Amino acid sequence: MTREPVRIGVIGGSGLYSMPGATAVEEVRLDTPFGPPSDAYVIAKVAGRRVAFLPRHGTGHRILPGELNFRANIYGFKMLGAERILSVGAVGSMKEAIRPLDIVVPDQYIDRTRGRISTFFGGGLVAHVGFADPFCAPLRGALAEAGRRAGATVHDGGTYLCMEGPAFSTRAESHLYRSWGVSVIGMTTLQEAKLSREAEICYATLAMATDYDCWHESEEDVTVEQILDNLRRNAETASKVLHGAIASLPETRSCGCGQTLATALVTDLKLVPEETRRRLGAILAPYLGRD
Repeated sequence: MTREPVRIGVIGGSGLYSMPGATAVEEVRLDTPFGPPSDAYVIAKVAGRRVAFLPRHGTGHRILPGELNFRANIYGFKMLGAERILSVGAVGSMKEAIRPLDIVVPDQYIDRTRGRISTFFGGGLVAHVGFADPFCAPLRGALAEAGRRAGATVHDGGTYLCMEGPAFSTRAESHLYRSWGVSVIGMTTLQEAKLSREAEICYATLAMATDYDCWHESEEDVTVEQILDNLRRNAETASKVLHGAIASLPETRSCGCGQTLATALVTDLKLVPEETRRRLGAILAPYLGRD
């Protein structure tokens, strides 16, 4: 990319299709080696910082969770120069203490998706990134602190179970997941976290509770209407939290997310097919000069 790098990315989930309060600069449509991202990236100024915003499901919410081109979305951020990605997503609460309209900043995942592509690698190049702690700790901390400053009820930590969807859970599944100690349930973000780790981009998510799934005996079963209503109520809070978190981020990173591949690449890069080297050029650039 020849334009000025954009170091911070934001992925808006259900209900957050733009960045309220941001000053838009331009729209950028990218063609990545993995196809088109969900929509154009909107480059804007947020708290004086250049930010690239992408609506996860596209403008008008056109893309199912299982249809999302996660690789294109994350690779597009890498092409723009992103070093950090903050995401927002709607979730169901799996704990009594996490009430609808509360915010959770999870620190763990359980993967219950099926058949989604979750890696950039393959095609003659093997890499195994560490994923024991799937979120960037400093970025998580920035979100949690910004949430508290915004006056939201914040749950710092918890396990996000990522399900396939698009149907909601059965009651039996909901009770099973609760027995595992899961905090929230959603249909996105896990692939984003894995791919961001491979792309050496810091990643954290703001999980916005909209409902109690279908396990809660005294609450009505989850409906799209209920979720959308709570999403609208959560949108303003999410915007405040994102603005606060972005404003608080230091210019340079202090974590190890930017050196993930230094110990993850298994294949001798001299043996990697040229097509794979070209396809992953934005990710492999720091390492290709060493082969």
